Amino acid sequence: MRSYRWQVRDVPDPGNVIELAEALNNLPQALARALFLRGVTDFETARSFFRPTLDGLHDPFAMRNMDAAAERLARAITSKERVLVYGDYDVDGVTSAVLMVSFLRSRGVSADYFIPDRRVHGYGLCNAGIDVAAANGAQLIVALDCGITATGPATYARSLGIDLVICDHHTAGAQIPDALAVLDPKQPQCSYPFDELSGCGVGFKLVQATLGQLGESQEHVSDLLALVAISIASDIVPIRDENRILMRAGLQQLAESPSVGLKALADIARVSLETCGTSDIVFGIAPRINAAGRLQHAGKAVDLLLATDDSVARSLAAQLEEINIERRAIDKDTVAQAERSARRMLESRDRSGIVLHDPSWHAGVIGITASRIVERFCRPTVMLTNVNGVAKGSARSIAGVNVYNALKSCEDLLLQFGGHDYAAGLQLEVDKVDEFRERFDDAVSQQMRPEFLIPALKIDAPVALDEIDARFWAVLAQFEPFGPANPRPVFVHRELQVLGRPSTVGRDRSHLKFVVRQREGGRAIPAIGFGMAGHLDKVVRSQQEGIPLEMAFTVDENTYRGEKSIQLKPRDLRLAREQEPAAVAL
Repeated sequence: MRSYRWQVRDVPDPGNVIELAEALNNLPQALARALFLRGVTDFETARSFFRPTLDGLHDPFAMRNMDAAAERLARAITSKERVLVYGDYDVDGVTSAVLMVSFLRSRGVSADYFIPDRRVHGYGLCNAGIDVAAANGAQLIVALDCGITATGPATYARSLGIDLVICDHHTAGAQIPDALAVLDPKQPQCSYPFDELSGCGVGFKLVQATLGQLGESQEHVSDLLALVAISIASDIVPIRDENRILMRAGLQQLAESPSVGLKALADIARVSLETCGTSDIVFGIAPRINAAGRLQHAGKAVDLLLATDDSVARSLAAQLEEINIERRAIDKDTVAQAERSARRMLESRDRSGIVLHDPSWHAGVIGITASRIVERFCRPTVMLTNVNGVAKGSARSIAGVNVYNALKSCEDLLLQFGGHDYAAGLQLEVDKVDEFRERFDDAVSQQMRPEFLIPALKIDAPVALDEIDARFWAVLAQFEPFGPANPRPVFVHRELQVLGRPSTVGRDRSHLKFVVRQREGGRAIPAIGFGMAGHLDKVVRSQQEGIPLEMAFTVDENTYRGEKSIQLKPRDLRLAREQEPAAVAL
């Protein structure tokens, strides 16, 4: 079983938590502490947190170059010009393209889309897509979720007399592309108050501004909010500020008025849109959208989300399901191979960063596999395969290590790279992979600290089990939607008594089921630890030897035969006074 470092998150002045609890009608201090850790410090910020509205969105014209971008898009609408929407092959890129195409077509514009083929074109804005725009007679290209580093293609578009508007959210390079307008809250000299929008979120801000330019009501954006919510959840951007507002509103739209395509996709993924949350998107909807671009072409996912005919939507959703089944099988094989290679590498010599290269690996799954290797070995990881004679790959990282900066230090070896602190893509010549492996390891080691090699389990607050009642759950449920910067609160109790007969459950007996209460007595609450069967001996020992059980856990609501009850979901278990883990087991 994985070992964690337990970190109770620090609150500088506990008195502030007491004041917040009192201001919120004597809220349990465990919840007040969790709120304070999320930047909720008084009654007003609590009201904004629990009741986010679209009125809280920032002015889109505060984004650098928005005036020029909105004016150009408004002119395309009023003049009924042909427009090419250029997206990307992941969920953020697909939803971005669907959002913009839907908006333009609703205004009577002849809008086509282009999504690059992962194997043929690679990532980002490319000349081939610009050639498609020229062949279609497009006078304007709107590129979304890509383009911030595409200096060459931007120059090429200008040479053909095609205007280019870039909507991106990735880190800017040394040179900004020479486009008509570049929207990216991360670019230098952009004073937009929130720089963690998804690519689809930046496109949404352009739609807002364009409606303002046209003098139209902002009510027209409501039909696009579900797409923004899916992009936010899937691209793992922080769920705070505008993203929290957009996510909450998008989930509401999914529940009340989903598009034909989204309904068909949710049905085949067995996701209830009425109760859909972040995890339903991440584990149910997103993988099926991603699968199209990973194994075939993302255009199939775009067509599904643009569909207006139910039978067409259901046919496309079924095709995505088949592709996703194939993707999972390839994932499983690739992860097994990569784990063996990583273990051999670390046994021969300890490394801060892992770089794995195999020409036979499928380019569409190496990003997922890199994430799995990071989870298994707790080290930044680069997975590389060969595409058109070039080593192409994905990088994933751990908390505390900026993988983009690590790649930048190897920039002279790379043909292309780009991304975020925790995820990036790259290309390099095959004969430079070995040198890159050493250079990347050195770059990561400069950022690495020993404790980073043991994943941290961040705990919001200690809590007494008797506090976890109906009111506690009613407030906690309103913390959603969860995600980065607003994780599901983790609580801890260090003096638990195990009751009844602990057991493993589930088809493969991989889950752990038991009941606990505070050792001094009180209410008993059931606990279910998914994938935690390996902790059974520890729980049994606690019971038989009378050793207090320490548990870090989240709180959830279980529904069984129409009856609802509170249950605990362990994140980690220890016997009292058990030492912190000292190293990551291979």
